[in-house]
Amino acid sequence: MKKNPVIPYATIAVIGILLVVVISFVGLDQRQTIEEKEKNGGESTEQSQEGETTSDPSKIFENTCASCHGADLSGGAGPALNKVGSKYSQKEIREIIKTGFPESGMPGGLLQGKKADAVAKWLSEQK
Repeated sequence: MKKNPVIPYATIAVIGILLVVVISFVGLDQRQTIEEKEKNGGESTEQSQEGETTSDPSKIFENTCASCHGADLSGGAGPALNKVGSKYSQKEIREIIKTGFPESGMPGGLLQGKKADAVAKWLSEQK
């Protein structure tokens, strides 16, 4: 009796198609969950490395800015920011975050919207 050589390929194809369908449904469910969280949480949250969200400006700074400015604001590749509030106003700091500071090599746009506002306010209090 001869075995049909198409059967193993057809079986693999059917299994593959079923896996694609299952993965698609799982992805759709995750997408809906993410969209619901965004609607409820708003823009003021940031995804941290551990996967949790935060609106704490010091945590946002730690995740985005500390690699250059130091976790304790003492500087590093970028200038120290531990007394930046005595030099610049909140509005000026917000503008620097938005557009960058080419003289020191700081790129603009690393933080946007409410995150940038929160960090600017927090940094303006560092005197």
